Amino acid sequence: MSYKVLLLNGSPHVKGCVATAFDEIIKVLNSEGLETEVIQVGSKNIKGCVACGYCHKNGKCVVDDLVNEVAAKFEEADGLIVGSPVYYGSPNGTILSFMDRLFYSTRFSKHMKVGAAVVSARRGGNTASFDVLNKYFTISGMPVVSSTYWNQVHGFTAEDVKKDLEGLQVMRNLAHNMSFLIKAINDGKEKYGLPTVERGASTSFPDGK
Repeated sequence: MSYKVLLLNGSPHVKGCVATAFDEIIKVLNSEGLETEVIQVGSKNIKGCVACGYCHKNGKCVVDDLVNEVAAKFEEADGLIVGSPVYYGSPNGTILSFMDRLFYSTRFSKHMKVGAAVVSARRGGNTASFDVLNKYFTISGMPVVSSTYWNQVHGFTAEDVKKDLEGLQVMRNLAHNMSFLIKAINDGKEKYGLPTVERGASTSFPDGK
């Protein structure tokens, strides 16, 4: 069986720090038999969600751009990695707008697809950005891939990141773990089926109590 992982690069730099981290991940995933595809998001003009409700009626976002194109690939993928540089202690605004619309506008189940976040900073802000990106996975029933440290690299340039030997090691371990999880989940699906998902309850306390 073949497996595929999508990697979303939220940096405006095609060959920058995030791409350098991705290169390390891709080498391992490919060596373990997984197909990979990098999609450059950070250099695109991505609008934010305007809560128009179009996607609930039509199954796709009203803005027919890269989001809808990636949505079809995401539905078929076994894993998703989203990478972002840190801007003002948070992920790049472009990748956040993209992720908001990608997850909100798609109706297909993401349950047991495997997700991972990768962040890059010169010094600080990595862990805060890492937490933000992981929330997309944890509200969607997606197992989150960990490593031997937070999934982060440090550097101001791609050449800096290449000197972050621990960060690159974390990327390789992340890739090994993702490969294992994807294969193990698919084996478990064949043997046990997917976990039951309850739906319907929605707490809002409209009576104010």
